[in-house]
Amino acid sequence: MAAPPARARADYDYLIKLLLIGDSGVGKSCLLLRFSDGSFTTSFITTIGIDFKIRTIELDDKRIKLQIWDTAGQERFRTITTAYYRGAMGILLVYDVTDETSFNNIRNWIRNIEQHASDNVNKILVGNKADMDESKRAVPTSRGQALADGYGIKFFETSARTNLNVEEVFFSLAKDIKQRLTDTDSRSEPASIMMSQTDQASGSGQATQNSACCGT
Repeated sequence: MAAPPARARADYDYLIKLLLIGDSGVGKSCLLLRFSDGSFTTSFITTIGIDFKIRTIELDDKRIKLQIWDTAGQERFRTITTAYYRGAMGILLVYDVTDETSFNNIRNWIRNIEQHASDNVNKILVGNKADMDESKRAVPTSRGQALADGYGIKFFETSARTNLNVEEVFFSLAKDIKQRLTDTDSRSEPASIMMSQTDQASGSGQATQNSACCGT
């Protein structure tokens, strides 16, 4: 019987680092909270710098440990958060379906990825707050799908409030990354990215200011 791969640890088979990016207030922190803790709040603290949570899932009889980093969308933190792009294996690009500006800025976030992230990083487009009344919607589903198609990436509309497609987004991205890692195993590509000491030291940024980032 073959020895287990070097990447394996006692409690998981793969460690995958994901990054949430997008404008401030689109609901990135609320999506992360819903996925990691199964909870939701309409009064969530604004992220300063970067924060992260961990959840272990099962995929194809493998234990996948997801280390999910939540970045601040404010311009003043942009230089902090771009340092985390390079280590990301998957990136969730999040906009608010009731905020056209956040949707238009996705192209800017894509450029940031192209500049700072690795070439083979997996990406997924997420239109959040899909539970909001249609009268408040500013970005039709068709526009989100068209943008995703243009970049050749998957697209989901989600709601952190109602838990719409939240599990599906993270599982879909994790599955694509796992498949990529499996496909490249023969070339000895590292299958996990461990936290550096810098990561560990800066993974708890929070602010005291309340923000209705997840809708009202």
